[in-house]
Amino acid sequence: MQIVRIPPIAFGLGCVALSFCAVEVMLAVGVLNQFVIPFPSAVISSFGRLFAEEQLLHRLLVTGAEALAASLLVIGFGIGGGILLHRHRILRLATESWIAAAAAAPIVLAYPLFLVIFGRSSATIVAMGFVAGLAPALLKTLEGFHGVRKTLLNVGHSYNLSPTQMFWKIQFPAAIPTIFTGIRLGLIFTLINLIGVEFLINFGGLGQLINDLAERYDLPGVFATIIFVILVSVALFSALERIERWLRPAR
Repeated sequence: MQIVRIPPIAFGLGCVALSFCAVEVMLAVGVLNQFVIPFPSAVISSFGRLFAEEQLLHRLLVTGAEALAASLLVIGFGIGGGILLHRHRILRLATESWIAAAAAAPIVLAYPLFLVIFGRSSATIVAMGFVAGLAPALLKTLEGFHGVRKTLLNVGHSYNLSPTQMFWKIQFPAAIPTIFTGIRLGLIFTLINLIGVEFLINFGGLGQLINDLAERYDLPGVFATIIFVILVSVALFSALERIERWLRPAR
């Protein structure tokens, strides 16, 4: 008997479609409250209205620019800081526990302080996204360099590699998988805080749109915007996976 293999993407899309159909039926028969959860069909049909009337694409570009700025800061300072802590043991022992504590802290609650420092502007949103995403990227970079196998380092020493050659030819390639794990975690925290702060201060792109639609009690629009944010995030992390595979050494 031949087993039919379903591609993972098709299986995932099928599960989402079945979930939407189930919610549609439960709303129609009254199992779910229509004043809390909109019909999935209404959510899907509201995408055209969001693009035409709510400037969804423009708001995406605004949030995307803020996310790009914060992400570049997270990647640069996260990888650079992790390398710095790896090379300086005293600095690592003095700060690692504080950085780990910062990773678990609800940074979004500090938005009034950032408003005082940067004002009600994109700078506040970028700064909060950067601070929220920095700790995971930094800690995973440190973990990646700590996890380089001694065998690989011994091979480098046997070839009399210089410290620079050792870093670029052995340590950095070996640490790439863990570094990218930290980048993905950092970007998750960055995006969550970006959208959250846009929502809280009613300034910016997609977060402000969600706030506006919620105040108008436009539930289909709110859910459609949230789904749109999820789809953009999926596309972003798929691109990161491709970049990671490209940077990984051939096996």
